[in-house]
Amino acid sequence: MYYILMPIFTVRVDEELKRKMDELKEVNWSEVTRAAIEEKVKETEMWRRVDGRRLKLASSETDELRRKVEGWSSTSEIRRWRSRVRDSS
Repeated sequence: MYYILMPIFTVRVDEELKRKMDELKEVNWSEVTRAAIEEKVKETEMWRRVDGRRLKLASSETDELRRKVEGWSSTSEIRRWRSRVRDSS
């Protein structure tokens, strides 16, 4: 029989949780942990792709709006808002 060598990952749980886990002998906690981590990695990777697409879309929409509004300057707008914040403090 051949085994695939994998890195070891240690998780600490409090005594109460460990006691409850020990009572559930039929559960393969390594597999539960591995599946939970894999699911979280997939979810995070998906959100990174979605956020990247949303950022590109927002950027292109901003560029489009900038072209439509003649004489508008984002730099001037930012300075105006910063000035408002400083003046209200």
